[in-house]
Formats: sequence, C-alpha cells, structure tokens
Amino acid sequence: MFKHLHMTIAFISVALFTLRFIWLLANSEQLNKKWVKVAPHVIDTFLLLLGVAMAVKLVINPLEQLWLLEKLIAVVAYIFTGYYTLKLARNRSMQIFGYLGAIGWVLLIVRIAMTKETVFF
Repeated sequence: MFKHLHMTIAFISVALFTLRFIWLLANSEQLNKKWVKVAPHVIDTFLLLLGVAMAVKLVINPLEQLWLLEKLIAVVAYIFTGYYTLKLARNRSMQIFGYLGAIGWVLLIVRIAMTKETVFF
C-alpha cells in the first residue's frame, strides 16, 4: 500500500511542478495563489515521509543499498533544479533548460526505483 501511495503522490508532485512551470511561462497570476505556494511543500513532505516509512519497514539502509542512496541524491538534484527553474532562472531559455533538467532527474529516479540498480555508483 505504501508503494502505490508513494507513486501516486510522486506523480501529483511532478504534475504540480509541471503546472507551475506552465503558469510561469504564461506569466499567470495563478502562481501567486496561496494554495499554489503551500501545496508543493505539503505534498513533498508526505512523499518524503512515505519514502522513509517504506525504507524503515523494509529495513533498507541507503549506505548499504547504493541504489537508494543514488535515488536520494537524484531527489536532491531534482529539488535544486526545480527551485532553479521556478525561482532563479532569469529568462525563458534558462527556465526551459531547468525544467528539462528537473524532468531528467525524475526519469532517473523512476529508473532507479524500478530496477534497483545504480547508474553512477
């Protein structure tokens, strides 16, 4: 059950990031709404808590299972590139580049989650 809930919340998180990116490109006022600023933090907190709960329940240590360590590093990279895309990028090209980079990290996270194999370690 945790796994499916984790996957569902992950999908919602990426979908909301994509929606916020589209609104950013469109200069939409939707980005200024309170729920748009709060929801990603709530969703991502649940996502992190579910991930920790699954690791504890399955007794998986990221220092022993390098695929999990690599997945966590990719999550941090996704967070940084997402923040860059939505807050730091100064022009459209940088925003698009940041978004594509963030989605690239998401694809790596999904690959690692599905195969339990490392890419870099």
